[in-house]
Amino acid sequence: MRVLLQRVARAGVTIEGELVGRIERGFCLLVGFTGTDTDAEVDWMADKVIGLRLFPDPDGKMNLALVDVTGELLVISQFTLYGAAAQRRRPSFIDAARTEQAIPLYERFCRELAARGPRVATGRFGAEMLVEIQNDGPVTLMLEKHHG
Repeated sequence: MRVLLQRVARAGVTIEGELVGRIERGFCLLVGFTGTDTDAEVDWMADKVIGLRLFPDPDGKMNLALVDVTGELLVISQFTLYGAAAQRRRPSFIDAARTEQAIPLYERFCRELAARGPRVATGRFGAEMLVEIQNDGPVTLMLEKHHG
């Protein structure tokens, strides 16, 4: 499981001209799954995201977590995080989980995040989306959890 996390001042996702998800201060999460991912990876990642201290305290140090700043989450499915392009110009997505496996994992991830407190907005799995991100900092992390 891979998550590209960006700390944002605001973010939104539009599908076919309709704004379907929008957040203010928080994290935009681009999420990808591989064929070996299970509920264990999803739960680990939800805990990791919620626990990360990436917001500045009064002294300007990154000491505050999402819940400390009443932050929100925008979660976008992103199978291209498993694109392999080292050997060719056209990426291979063979390592990305198949749709029938990825959808339940994505839905569980969104539920697990919401159960931990923050408001969660989403895009639509498999849809062509326009994602607007106002990166704050900029702060961007690649998080990964392997099976096992």
